[in-house]
Amino acid sequence: MKFHVNRDVFSEAVSFVVKLLPQRNPQPILAGVLIEASAEGLSLAAFDYEASARTTIDATVDDPGTILVHGRLLSDIASRLPNAPIQIEVDDDGGILLTCGSARFTLASMPVQEYPAIPEVTGDSGLVPSEDFATAIAQVAFAASRDDVTPVLTGVQLEVSGTSLSLVATDRYRVALREIPWDGGGTATDESTTALVPARTLTEVGKTFAHGGDISIAFSGSGDREIIAFTAGNKTVTSLLIKGNFPPVRRLFPEQTEHHAVVNTAELAEAVRRVSLVLDRSAPLRFTFTADSVSMDASGTEQARATESVDATLLGGDEVTLGLNPQYLLESLGAVKSEFVRITFTSSENANKLSPVLITPQTSVDRAGSDSFRYLLQPNLLLR
Repeated sequence: MKFHVNRDVFSEAVSFVVKLLPQRNPQPILAGVLIEASAEGLSLAAFDYEASARTTIDATVDDPGTILVHGRLLSDIASRLPNAPIQIEVDDDGGILLTCGSARFTLASMPVQEYPAIPEVTGDSGLVPSEDFATAIAQVAFAASRDDVTPVLTGVQLEVSGTSLSLVATDRYRVALREIPWDGGGTATDESTTALVPARTLTEVGKTFAHGGDISIAFSGSGDREIIAFTAGNKTVTSLLIKGNFPPVRRLFPEQTEHHAVVNTAELAEAVRRVSLVLDRSAPLRFTFTADSVSMDASGTEQARATESVDATLLGGDEVTLGLNPQYLLESLGAVKSEFVRITFTSSENANKLSPVLITPQTSVDRAGSDSFRYLLQPNLLLR
């Protein structure tokens, strides 16, 4: 096997395929990158039984063949090579020789025959705009749980219904929901398709395909090997779906109520960051919403205390005092993507249970924004 390839193109391709691999893999063979050289160019792939990444690039192939080489080492080397074409060949002893300018590396070859087959996806597919999809992932994935004790909460639920794709995530304390257009290629039906995708994998997909035109999303497999594939240009990422029943969190979103406050998003975020500096990590921040302002009050350790208020407009109800997790609130404010934010105070049939607040974009003080993004946050108990 022997081929020549552009350094920057090769480095970017290797970096892409190894990005989803775990830092430490219990099976050494899964740390490899599979490189296939043929008349069509180079195909690079990585797979750890849960997620795979694959891409094709142009190359001059003198001698076709397939090699398996340690992925992160190859990525580190490729990113630091001099600005010259790369030549890779297999020597008589089976070692891999990489030459770039005056730099020369000899790498060990891993057994290709022991590498698992990269999954193929042949199921139904549709298209979403890449920038919309990347934005939606960023608005939702942070709300997924990071605790592996409940695996279904570590994923983002994707649901296709008609011409809409929704993304939902929750960690029990909050719920984030975003909807974007879905083009099913004229095959849209009333039946919905759902897929529970690991939030970590989906976040990498969003970063990788943020500016790739339309993204094709395909569903395939059955039983314990259901997978989803994301393809844009010459890159494909697949992920094994999380098994289990995602909680029915959609029903938690109330019908829009009239009791809400409108606040400038940036001003509120800056004030929350300042005031919460004195708080213990898990302590809630006290908010009081009045007719024309929202005030924040934080009491920390060692008699530290901070207060601040910003302008707000309270409509449809009386003054409200509640406690919110400041970090959870800041993440929602960063996700609304609007100059103003609406904080809606919901009601509960249970008088002894705190009602969540609904956070949505607001174009101006008196004009609601798009309802495609909604964030539900459960208040914290305040010690009075």
